[in-house]
Amino acid sequence: MTDSETTTANKKPDFVAYSVRQRKENKAKWTEIGVAFRHKDGNGFDILIDVAPLSGKIVLRTPEQK
Repeated sequence: MTDSETTTANKKPDFVAYSVRQRKENKAKWTEIGVAFRHKDGNGFDILIDVAPLSGKIVLRTPEQK
């Protein structure tokens, strides 16, 4: 496990990564594909992706409170 993975394993993500595909009738299909963690210095992110979207488009959103 890398230092980055060690620090991100114990905290909640700052963003959730989604693949967004447009469907018929202006409906969109949002699929969660990973997460992103802000660097301690605030100058970047670690993005952990489980799958790559076919469209090449990734949307980062702040996580919703559950």
